[in-house]
Amino acid sequence: MSTTGATADPLAALGSLPGVAESVESVRKAVDRVYGHRIMRRRSNEITSEAALRGARGSAALSGADWALEEVRRRTDFSGDDEARVVGAALRLTAEAGQLLSIWRQSPLRVLARLHLVAAASDDARVGRPRQEGEEVAEPLVELPLPGAAEVSGRLEGLSGLIVEGSSAPALVTAAVVHGELLALRPFTSHNGLVARAAERVVLVGSGLDPKSVCPAEVGHAELGRAAYLAALDGYVSGTPQGMAAWIAHCAKAVELGVRESTAVCEALQRGAA
Repeated sequence: MSTTGATADPLAALGSLPGVAESVESVRKAVDRVYGHRIMRRRSNEITSEAALRGARGSAALSGADWALEEVRRRTDFSGDDEARVVGAALRLTAEAGQLLSIWRQSPLRVLARLHLVAAASDDARVGRPRQEGEEVAEPLVELPLPGAAEVSGRLEGLSGLIVEGSSAPALVTAAVVHGELLALRPFTSHNGLVARAAERVVLVGSGLDPKSVCPAEVGHAELGRAAYLAALDGYVSGTPQGMAAWIAHCAKAVELGVRESTAVCEALQRGAA
């Protein structure tokens, strides 16, 4: 996303793209419905915990570790192989995201660095900082052209400035842009997809749209499938109004599917079946 130009609030400007207002309103209504569920008034902590687990599973699936939910729930050791490490990273990120909400609006780049440190869980010198020129990126599922380090640095600073300055844009729009920009840039040498989806969660929760973190968009992204995810990302990277609107709509659908997942958990708890 270009963050320069005459528009004072480029994030808010995206809200006027065709179909975006409808996506925003649809998400708001869906979130309101799950928050109004009678189980949420008594057992919201359980819904939050279950949403975190299911969100981590969904994010890991999009990064190539498509495990059954019960396998994620059962495991205690995530160091055995590449897939296990991806699932472990997704779980750590989901837990960490909630601790970073107060920092995001003041220092988003610090939060992104922290998310990468948590995901990588390594003392490699490349961890927790944007990649430098010539450093390779391990993100095989995103095959878009890789921006150079100078472009990455400039666009990260631009994105950070938009967050710190604040915007009148709906939370959904801001979350979609943060997610799309991080996937497009792949600013770290690894774990960019996991970090991008965790950052989307930080925005949705920290904005007040989903304060209890019970609407896991990662579940929806996984349910919609990797092919649709990457096709929507192509639209974001194109920078066209149609492409940007399609990416925002895709993210909106993911949130709604996350709402549906948590609503099903509420219904199961209500029936005494969970």
